[in-house]
Amino acid sequence: QVQLVESGGGLVQAGGSLRLSCAASERTLSSYAMGWFRQAPGKEREFVAAITLSVGRTNYADSVKGRFTISRDNAKKTVYLQMSNLIPEDTAVYYCARKTGNSYRLSPWASDYDLWGPGTQVTVSS
Repeated sequence: QVQLVESGGGLVQAGGSLRLSCAASERTLSSYAMGWFRQAPGKEREFVAAITLSVGRTNYADSVKGRFTISRDNAKKTVYLQMSNLIPEDTAVYYCARKTGNSYRLSPWASDYDLWGPGTQVTVSS
C-alpha cells in the first residue's frame, strides 16, 4: 500500500524559511500529479500548491504565490514545498496528497486527491 509521509515542519520566526518534503513508499508516485494543502486550527483545509507529472507545471494559491515553490524529484519519490518569507498566517498542518485522474492537469480541489499523508506542523511566530 502506497503511503505518503511529510517532514520538515517546525517552528520558525516570521520572515524565515522552511522546506517540506513528502516521501512516497513506492515508485508509483512518479505517475501522479501531486499537491500540498494546509489546515489551520478552526479552519477548512485549503489548497497551497500543485505540480503535474513530468513537465512540472505548477499552480499556487494566491496567498502563497511568490513565496512558496513546489517541486518534485521522481527518482527520489519525493515532492517538496519550499516556503520563504513566512508569515504567522502560514501556521497550519501541511499535507501532501496524490491527485487522481489526468496527471497533466492541476487541481485545487481536495476531492480530486485520493491519498494523503498524516501532515506536518508548521508554526510561524511573529
